[in-house]
Amino acid sequence: VVWGLKGVGSALGPDCMKHPLTIPGGTRQSPINIQWRDSVYDPFLKPLKISYDPATCLHIWNNGYSFLVEFDDSTDRSIIDGGPLENQYRLKQFHFHWGAINDWGSEHTVDCKFYPAELHLVHWNAVVYPTFEEAVMEGDGLAVIGVFLKLGARHEGLQTLVDALPAVKHKDTVIEFDVFDPSCLMPSCPDYWTYAGSLTTPPLTESVTWIIKKQPIEVDEDQLEAFRMLLFTSDGEEEKRMVDNFRPLQPLMNRTVRSSFQSRHLLNAEEQPKDHAEQMRP
Repeated sequence: VVWGLKGVGSALGPDCMKHPLTIPGGTRQSPINIQWRDSVYDPFLKPLKISYDPATCLHIWNNGYSFLVEFDDSTDRSIIDGGPLENQYRLKQFHFHWGAINDWGSEHTVDCKFYPAELHLVHWNAVVYPTFEEAVMEGDGLAVIGVFLKLGARHEGLQTLVDALPAVKHKDTVIEFDVFDPSCLMPSCPDYWTYAGSLTTPPLTESVTWIIKKQPIEVDEDQLEAFRMLLFTSDGEEEKRMVDNFRPLQPLMNRTVRSSFQSRHLLNAEEQPKDHAEQMRP
C-alpha cells in the first residue's frame, strides 16, 4: 500500500485535523499532531544515547513507497538506549517521508505545522524479542526516532545518500551502500517528545515508542528534489513520481505526549512575576 494518495497533500493542507483515517479499534495510531502546550514535561526522561557503527550499513532499497537504508541488525553494533526506553534497541533501517512541494511532507506535525520531510530511524527490542518480525507485533517492540527536515542550508551528511538515489529510481531496485553513519542526520539539540504509537505503513501495528526530535535539520531544495525524482513504479511501468508518501494524521485518543524539556510557554509564565518582583524592590 502506498500512502501517497493523489491529492492527499492538498486535502491535508491547513485543516490538518479534519479527516483522520483510523484502523478499526486502533487506540494508539500514528502519526499525530503534537500540541506544544499540551505536551507534558517529564523530568525523569533521560537523554537518548545513540551509538551507530557506520560499517553496519548494508544497502539502499526502493520498496515502492520510500527508500530504505538497511543495516545489519544481527548484533548490538548499532543501538540506541536511554530516553524513554527500558532496553536498548537495534537499528534496522531508516527512511523518509516527503511531499510533492515544501508546504507538507512530514508525517507528524507540531501545532499543525508540516515540515517538507521527516526522517524515521527504526529500531527493535532485541533484548526481549528474538526477531524483528516478532518485535513488530508487540507493544514495546519498536522505537522510532523522528527528525523533521526543513528548508535551509545544504546538508553535507545527507548528500552522500542523495548522490546514490538515482541508482534506486525505480521500485524494487537495491544497491549496496556501505559505511554510513546515520547519527550525522541528528540535530544537535537533545530535546524530544515521546508517545506510544504505531507504524505509519502496513501492518500499522501499535508497537512503536516514538521519539520525535524537537529541532529539525536543514536540507536544501536540490536535496528534497532528489527525493522527488524517485518513482513509485517499477522499470517499464508508466512513471509515477514518489511524492506525498506520508500517512494522514491520526486522533490522539487519550494519549499523553511527554517532553524531555520544559515548554517555553511555562517558563515564560513563571519568570514574569519574578522579574516584576525584582523591579519593585527599592
